[in-house]
Amino acid sequence: MNLKPRQLQLLQALADAGCTSPISRQELIDACAASGAYACPPSWLTQDSSRTVGRGLYECPELKEVSGSGNSASPAPPEQACSKAPVQGAVVETVAPTAVANLTMGMTGGERTTLIPPRFDGYVAWGHFSDVEKIVRSKQFYPIFITGLSGNGKTLMVEQICAKLKRECYRTNITRQTDEDDLLGGFRLINGQTVWQDGPVVTAMKNGGILLLDEIDLGSANLMCLQPVLEGKGVFLKKIGLWVTPAPGFQIFATANTKGKGSDDGRFVGTGIMNEAMLDRFPVTMEQPYPTKATEKKILGKAGCDDEDFATHLTAWSEIIRKSFYEGAVDEIVSTRRLVDIVNAWKIFGNKSKAIAMCLARFDDDTKEAFLSLYSKVDAEVEMTTEDVASGLTTSEDTECPF
Repeated sequence: MNLKPRQLQLLQALADAGCTSPISRQELIDACAASGAYACPPSWLTQDSSRTVGRGLYECPELKEVSGSGNSASPAPPEQACSKAPVQGAVVETVAPTAVANLTMGMTGGERTTLIPPRFDGYVAWGHFSDVEKIVRSKQFYPIFITGLSGNGKTLMVEQICAKLKRECYRTNITRQTDEDDLLGGFRLINGQTVWQDGPVVTAMKNGGILLLDEIDLGSANLMCLQPVLEGKGVFLKKIGLWVTPAPGFQIFATANTKGKGSDDGRFVGTGIMNEAMLDRFPVTMEQPYPTKATEKKILGKAGCDDEDFATHLTAWSEIIRKSFYEGAVDEIVSTRRLVDIVNAWKIFGNKSKAIAMCLARFDDDTKEAFLSLYSKVDAEVEMTTEDVASGLTTSEDTECPF
């Protein structure tokens, strides 16, 4: 694209503000005001359907051509995160976050490195992306619980927002064994000495980072140690007598396949019923569905599916399966992640039938064969025969389909 002076002026303002593609409408409004190039967001950005990737979100690859001072700016160091606090007559010493020189003494044992996630060029912004981005940009403490079925991009969304805004993301995967020592910190034996190590929660608080509690519904009652953290007030580390106050920008996101009430159908083994007092400390619960056919088709295109017909057939096929799942006709579902897996397998093997069959092999034989048969009905050009797919599969003519 040959950029005109006004366009370059706007792009420079976006770059100086640290914006990266995709850009939001609010970013455009701010850049227009800052640059004076346009009175309102220009039509060449907002009315080009090929640029629209979500509500109020626009692709702007031209930003890469502009070198803005905002792109290389390092985030400002967080303010003092710990303060003196009385503890049964004692005084806790003040410890600034800059004193935490690495992630374990800090978490790595080496020099502290950035935890800003890398940008994923194949990501398509959709769903609650814009809402979550606004929350992170506000730097207001506002814990969010994100729930939805597996493989629909809950975790990736938070990570990519952090990547876009250049915010550190402390992803912590929760299990039944996760306890206070894992989250807040504890004493460790390092080089023959017993030293205190901050856990990911405390490190994120001190550095004003984004704490991502992944699969929080797999945790036990040990997670109740996070109650004061979820209130945004800080936390008292009783083992070392230190009160830690979160630095500006600290935020918590929790992802789960359930709403914290357990799973009755056995699909998410290990999930439990979460404490109501903890759930009540999340002011908002965002329900993440699977993307629409149009969005999912964009995702497959970004994943490298340059065959538009194949992408169309895959999304139509998965939509039928999901409708049947929601209606109780089948017990399994094809997630967006699995569609991307199929595209990746196709790029490796060059065979659509084999790619689909290999990525469905995790299901039981009846489900697998029914899904394969359904695909052969959606895409008449692909015949699911034993020669084309993994061993042990029947031909499409011999397979009964419940759809």
